[in-house]
Amino acid sequence: MAKPIKALVKLQIVGGQATPAPPVGTALGPHGVNMQEFCTKFNDATKSRMGEVVPIVMTIFEDRTFTFVLKTAPASEMLKKAAGIKKGSGNPLLNKVGKVTKAQVKEIAEAKMPDLNAHTVDAAMKIVEGTARQMGLEVTE
Repeated sequence: MAKPIKALVKLQIVGGQATPAPPVGTALGPHGVNMQEFCTKFNDATKSRMGEVVPIVMTIFEDRTFTFVLKTAPASEMLKKAAGIKKGSGNPLLNKVGKVTKAQVKEIAEAKMPDLNAHTVDAAMKIVEGTARQMGLEVTE
C-alpha cells in the first residue's frame, strides 16, 4: 500500500548548490523534512547540471520521507542563454533586448517537451515563442 502523502512542494534551485538556508529551508522546514539529507541527494543528482536552475517537484510523505522529480530548466532560462542576455525586458512591447532564431526555439522546445503541455513540437515551439515575446526577445527566421 502507498504511503500517505503529506505535501507536494515545487522548488527551483541552482543545480549542485542546494543548502539548508532559504529558500530550501523555509519551504521544507514546516514539513519536518531532513534538509541536510535532501540537500545531499539533490546535489548528487544535479552534479551534471551545475549552475543551471533546476525545477523540482518534491513529494513529502506523512512519515517525513520524500521523493523528488527533476524537471528541465525553465524556458526563460534557456532563452536567456540562447540570446546571450542577463535578464528579460522590463517592457517587452517597447524594449527588445535580444533575438533568438527559430532553430534555437525548436531546440529549446524539443528539450522541454517532457514538461510542456503540448503534443507536437510545433505546439511546444509556440509556447516557447510566447515566453520569448514576454521577455522582450524577437524570434527571427
